[in-house]
Amino acid sequence: MSQPVLNITDLRATVEDKEILKGVNLTVKGGEIHAIMGPNGTGKSTLASTIMGHPKFEVIGGSVQLDGEEVLDMEVDERGRSGLFLAMQYPSEVPGVTNSDFLRQAMQAQSEDGKDVPIFKFIRELDKNVSALEMNKDLPHRYLNEGFSGGEKKRNEILQMMMLKPKIAILDEIDSGLDVDAMRIVGNAVNSMRSSEFGCLLITHYQRLLDHIEPDYVHVMMQGRIVKSGGKELMKRIDTEGYEWIKQELGITDERVVIEDEPKARESIGSCATSDMFKI
Repeated sequence: MSQPVLNITDLRATVEDKEILKGVNLTVKGGEIHAIMGPNGTGKSTLASTIMGHPKFEVIGGSVQLDGEEVLDMEVDERGRSGLFLAMQYPSEVPGVTNSDFLRQAMQAQSEDGKDVPIFKFIRELDKNVSALEMNKDLPHRYLNEGFSGGEKKRNEILQMMMLKPKIAILDEIDSGLDVDAMRIVGNAVNSMRSSEFGCLLITHYQRLLDHIEPDYVHVMMQGRIVKSGGKELMKRIDTEGYEWIKQELGITDERVVIEDEPKARESIGSCATSDMFKI
């Protein structure tokens, strides 16, 4: 497999006629981990959802290309099959569908030759990754996210990523709801995926996750666009000084682009994305 490349060019998107993304430019390549940080309400989760094709968000300009193919022309399931993956901030519960059935069906849909995923190979890999994430051994037989704690849901998202092996993974605030030990486990799992065939876009509020997953690039998002980029030095300064110095430097008074009922909107994003994964 060659090095994947995700190119986001002047991406603009609206929700309920309000422009949220106002010209996002970003390139993520295999072997790279990009962290996007920024205050609440600046468009970070909207960026993730727009890339993956949530219908709530209308693209009004720009391009998203994976390996030269226009992602915005694809259906949600086609985006998944192309090699994109979203670990959701608010994973949905799906009663009646076990984790193992969900994962095997998703892996089957990704198979280029249409052959069944060998059951013994699937079980060995699933057991290995469940152990690496220190999850309960009964997880394969439990319904998808039903009755899971917040931390279990987030680890389950990482389990899906490890099994599906995407070209580019988008992790939307995967650290929220994780305790210190779970943060370390998730960080180790993401680091185990590092290769020239895997790129990662990591959306986070907290520098503490980046203690476990060292990004190659750090970007700050305000007012629906990336306003500053750098490396570890940028991350460290944000950790000690916050974002006020960036706002002063760039003459920004209000960094937000607020969506009304934002938590409910994010929950609907998770529900839609999960249902569309059954088409992958």
